[in-house]
Amino acid sequence: MKPFAAASSLVLALVAIMAPIQATADTKATAAEATAMVKKGVAALKAGGKDHDKLYTEVTAKDAKWVDRDLYLVVYGMDGSVKAHGANAKLVGNNLMDMLDIDGKPYIKERIDLAKSKGSFWQDYKFTNPTTKKIEPKSMYCEKVDELVACAGIYK
Repeated sequence: MKPFAAASSLVLALVAIMAPIQATADTKATAAEATAMVKKGVAALKAGGKDHDKLYTEVTAKDAKWVDRDLYLVVYGMDGSVKAHGANAKLVGNNLMDMLDIDGKPYIKERIDLAKSKGSFWQDYKFTNPTTKKIEPKSMYCEKVDELVACAGIYK
């Protein structure tokens, strides 16, 4: 085997070994990506004036602008009602104020309370990861916009 061919084979072997590791690392969104998605959602909410139906439809339809791997946008009303949900359309229209995570944490109530007191914040709780279908620790970044709260989170 010629030296160049041997080196090429070694590089290809390393790429083949590393590809699954990189693919696994790429499946989880980062805190910076979650923050950027929320900021993009806030800008869309502000640009839409009082009419947010187009945004709600795009988010809930899993438009690529609002869903990326395990990262998705969610919009809540200040009463805990789901206006748009990038991972579960069945939640849209429901009031989740009394929803508890697996540890009994009233995470939606806490989220609305934090929105009222802080405006923008990170919140920890447990939720089902849409890519693994397992309940995992999650950190959600949220920002209040008028009477709405836009959020996107990362799984740890």
